[in-house]
This record gives sequence, C-alpha cells and structure tokens, in this order.
Amino acid sequence: MSMNTASISDIKQELNNLTSVDLIALCIKLSRYKKENKELLNYILFQSHDEQAFVENIKELITREFETVNRFNLYFAKKSIRKILKIANKHIKHSGSKEVEVQVLLHFCTVMSDSGITYKKNVALLNLYQSQIKKIAKTISTLHEDLQYDYLKDLEILE
Repeated sequence: MSMNTASISDIKQELNNLTSVDLIALCIKLSRYKKENKELLNYILFQSHDEQAFVENIKELITREFETVNRFNLYFAKKSIRKILKIANKHIKHSGSKEVEVQVLLHFCTVMSDSGITYKKNVALLNLYQSQIKKIAKTISTLHEDLQYDYLKDLEILE
C-alpha cells in the first residue's frame, strides 16, 4: 500500500490555512528532517536578499576546496573535484537564478583550469570540465543580451 503525495497546489492551499505559529513549527520540523532543507531555509532567510554576496561566498568556498585537492593523484583529484561540483550545484539550486549558475560555474571552471591539475590527460576530468562549459553556454543563451556578451567573453577564455 503506497501513500499518495499531495500536489503543490494542494500543499499551498493547506499552508494558507495554517497560522504563523504553525508555519514556524512546520519550517523547524522540516529543517530538522534533512540537512538540505536546513541549508535551503538558511539561504531563503539570510542570504537571498544579497545574491552577489551569496555568489562571492560560494566562489570563496570553491577556491578553498580546490586548494585541498590532491594534484598528484588524478584518482583523488577526480573525487575531490566531483565533490566540489556537487557543492556548487547544491548552492546553485538554492538560488534558482540562471545568472548565479553562470557565475558559479564560470568560477568553478576558471579555478579548475588554473589549479595545475592535469585534467586534460584524464578522460573523466576532461569530460566533466567540457560538460560544465556546455552547461554554462546553454545557460548564458537564456540570459539578457547585455549579460550574454559579458559572460560569453569569460567563457571564450575557458574554451
């Protein structure tokens, strides 16, 4: 016997019927349930109002994480780089902004190419890098023309 999950509109309607105290209790319960829920709530409450600072924090995190990557063993480098990309994508998902996605992924690729890791000699790392470049290009195409021009210049340097 499986339970059916309510639709988003049903959930929204039910949330509209709750008091503010009940909503707070619900949010606290959700944040205790999963770390990702807590991180999303943290973004919404404390970081979403200043997206540029949010992006700068993610960039700093990516840079710090790349400093810890084992540059001499490509197996360990690959594992670390995938972990860094997973962290970056999680933060991108919290924001939901295409511009944040482009900025973060451009930084990821820039740091990766400047890291000294010989990713071009490893098929998996090269594919990971190229797939991020494709993802950036696709996302740039959805942005406003003025932003596209600026970001395409940065992307050409990475290609």
